[in-house]
Amino acid sequence: MTDTTQRIFLSYAGPDQAWAEWAGWQLQQAGHQVELDRWHWRTGDDFVQKMNLALGKADAVVALFSRHYFEPKRWTREEWSAAVALRGRLVPVAIELLNDDDIPALLAGTLRTDVHGLDEAAATSALLEAVHGPVPPTGPVDFPGAASADAPTAPDAQRPRLPSSVGLPEVWNVRRRNPDFSGRETVMGQLRTGLLSGRQAVVQALHGMGGIGKTQIALEYAHRFASQYDLVWWVDAEQADQLPVRYTALADRLGVAKSDAGSEPNARALLQHLRTRHRWLLVLDNAEHPDQIEPWLPEGPGHVLITSRNPDWHGIAHQSDLDVFTRTDSLAYLKGRISGMTTEHADLLAQDLGDLPLALAQASGVLRSGMTLDRYRRLLTTDTARLLQESDVRDHPAPLAATVGIAVTRLADDGHADAVALLRLGAFLGPEPIPTAWLETARPRLATIPGDPDDPMWLRNALQPLGRFGLARTDYDAFQIHRLTQAILRTQTGPDPVVAIRDDVTAVLAAVDPGDPRSPADWPAWASLTAHLTAPHVTTALAHQAALRATFSKAAHFLICSGLPRAAHDLSAALHQAWSTDLGPDHPDTLTCAQFLGHATVDLGDYAKGRLIIEDTLVRRRRVLGEDHPDTLTSAGNLATILNKSGEYVEARRMQEDVLARRRRVLGEDHPDTLTSAHNLAGLLNSLEEHAESRRMQEDVLARRRRVLGEDHPDTLSSASNLATSLNSLGEHAESRRMHEDVLARRRRVLGEDHPDTLSSANKLATSLNGLGEHAEARRMHEDVLARRGVVLGQDHPSTLASASNLATTLNSLGEHVEAHRMQEDVLARCRRVLGQDHPDTLTSASNLARTLHTLRQYSEAAELLKEVRASYVRHFGAKHPKTELATRNLATVLIAMGKTHEAQQLTGRKSDKGKRRFGRKRR
Repeated sequence: MTDTTQRIFLSYAGPDQAWAEWAGWQLQQAGHQVELDRWHWRTGDDFVQKMNLALGKADAVVALFSRHYFEPKRWTREEWSAAVALRGRLVPVAIELLNDDDIPALLAGTLRTDVHGLDEAAATSALLEAVHGPVPPTGPVDFPGAASADAPTAPDAQRPRLPSSVGLPEVWNVRRRNPDFSGRETVMGQLRTGLLSGRQAVVQALHGMGGIGKTQIALEYAHRFASQYDLVWWVDAEQADQLPVRYTALADRLGVAKSDAGSEPNARALLQHLRTRHRWLLVLDNAEHPDQIEPWLPEGPGHVLITSRNPDWHGIAHQSDLDVFTRTDSLAYLKGRISGMTTEHADLLAQDLGDLPLALAQASGVLRSGMTLDRYRRLLTTDTARLLQESDVRDHPAPLAATVGIAVTRLADDGHADAVALLRLGAFLGPEPIPTAWLETARPRLATIPGDPDDPMWLRNALQPLGRFGLARTDYDAFQIHRLTQAILRTQTGPDPVVAIRDDVTAVLAAVDPGDPRSPADWPAWASLTAHLTAPHVTTALAHQAALRATFSKAAHFLICSGLPRAAHDLSAALHQAWSTDLGPDHPDTLTCAQFLGHATVDLGDYAKGRLIIEDTLVRRRRVLGEDHPDTLTSAGNLATILNKSGEYVEARRMQEDVLARRRRVLGEDHPDTLTSAHNLAGLLNSLEEHAESRRMQEDVLARRRRVLGEDHPDTLSSASNLATSLNSLGEHAESRRMHEDVLARRRRVLGEDHPDTLSSANKLATSLNGLGEHAEARRMHEDVLARRGVVLGQDHPSTLASASNLATTLNSLGEHVEAHRMQEDVLARCRRVLGQDHPDTLTSASNLARTLHTLRQYSEAAELLKEVRASYVRHFGAKHPKTELATRNLATVLIAMGKTHEAQQLTGRKSDKGKRRFGRKRR
């Protein structure tokens, strides 16, 4: 690298990509190393990481300033903020006329170079001077009035051309640009990269379902990169036999058509002409028959862009499988079209509409006409087809409901009865991918699918037309129908066919056997099945099917085990309501569902409501099944657990000991349920400060679980985690840390980064690190866990509050007492509201806040809190319990600091020893 060569990161907004290509080319020709994301970054790269790395190693950041660049909520805001931090390394280049109001205050004082409105030679000179700095003349300076030198020779046909600020290509028939186009920057970049990938004619096919925005992307591409072409011609290719006629119009425009020749000779003359011509773009819109289109694809140094519902362009064109909007693009679109729409409301609507661009556009039009969002969402559920028939989207020929209806009619008219039947069957499943193996297994029992059930090619023959007509996305092992297409089809299906179709859906789902819902190895299969079972229309329609009751129960169990309590709660609640009506509240299946509902409710942090459900289930099971039935013991164990979580340790211990004794007698010493009871009792003993006995039990349970369940089973990892906690309580900090680190690594691998158990391990390890004096790392971990728990569990979940409390404790250790005080006040207020005044976590939060107040010399407030804490412990545990004694010592410490030594002595019953006085604290 020479002294004048620089590493340059080119920063730009997506709509300005043509400018970025031109600037990047000029800087490379000048000898610089240029990094431009669309040239050097691959699909799947971590964008933020790549950008940060590029900024970190760049000698300069050339930022192309435009109105697009400073649009709110673009990633480029973060980028140019980082670039400004680099001070002298930012090189602003304005590519359009900007007013002072267009530029953020952060950059208002930055000198910039203007290249808009200049010819290419002048713009190139200005760009290079901005990067290199002004160069003084080395010879005589020309008289300002002298005639300008001759223009440079025409640029090479393959290099980027200076984007024109005015005008369009000389040969152009593309309709006006859509002013509402937004998002799709990644797709646009990939499309541009694909079309630039070769020197000969490059054919790129955008395919996807109707309403996904294929035509709009092609239209935006044509306008955005118009300056890079001399010829851009749009062709309606839906009727392939009309292509020669469409081509003749272009041939006539170019002067290569003969008036006495027919359309085919003139079309072939056009193809021959394009072989020798540079910088042309041909857009073939709605091309649905690849075999009929292929003979009419031009060759030569130009580009062909095809839009199609048909995915079968293999061997003809480079393919881009266009998906729905990303959620980010959906939110930006809705908030840009509907004034005052909040992010939360936009997210709900985008979810309902499955991020389908045409549906978002239709919804925007309806909502702008005066309908409320709540009413629109209700109608979307109850009258989907009618609602999606309403449209004022000018750039689409038909509303979504009509688009689906037309495609289904064509499918039937072409003789694909099996495809229509499969489509309607899929409409009554969930909107997630449908594994083809499910249908193959259930095929002999499917009454609505015509044809020979033993035909090995039936599924392929039925799926191919669905993909060709854009009604489903097909893959080698699954297919998927958009949720709105499904809803329209369900609305358009009569009551008699619905009964038969639901029987077939039941047969499909009942034939699936994902395995053990408690085993992480089987969770991917359960996740695939549960995605369909939890779709609202599936749950509502099929909850009454006896053949699916066991499958539904296992699905709820899977959701609990895999750390998805909200989904488990919602499914269990719907099933419990249906089964209570169908079977009665005391039926064993209804009670199993109630068990999972109570469990999920507790996991969501609603201890009071969860306790009521669990107590009711226990009473019913005792009456219906008997005292020692395994299901009754499960409910008893669940009640003991919720008593423990609620701080009622004495009664919780009595119940856990009783359940453990019964399970040992009924199920045996090594039964997984028996080991669960022993594990729960050992954890409770640790909460009661009986650490040695807790350790003994945990070591025994861990050894048995390793032998019975395996080293990485979630229950085994829970035992290892609790044993590590007991070791920490006993002062064996190094071994406790080692075990916590091992459990955390295993849980991340087995359960995932955000599973509640994984977050529990990270929280415990961070607390251990803080106790060992590694406060900075503890803080980093606590901040990460707090953020994750807030998202996964909610801001007021007891586990989230515990993380906030532990982070505040770590901040205290780092000397950040004011921030710790602010956090602890917030946590205490939330604990009192969520858990109650006397809950152990509330009392711990009060003690931690008192400790900070003591550090800040706010002794009166600290003393008041500690008096409340001590009184609560005395009521629940007595004066001699370790928790009470710790609170007594803490209160005495504060009283002594206040000068109330006599009162402190009366409280503790002994003279104070100032040399040994220490303010204790409890961590969670």
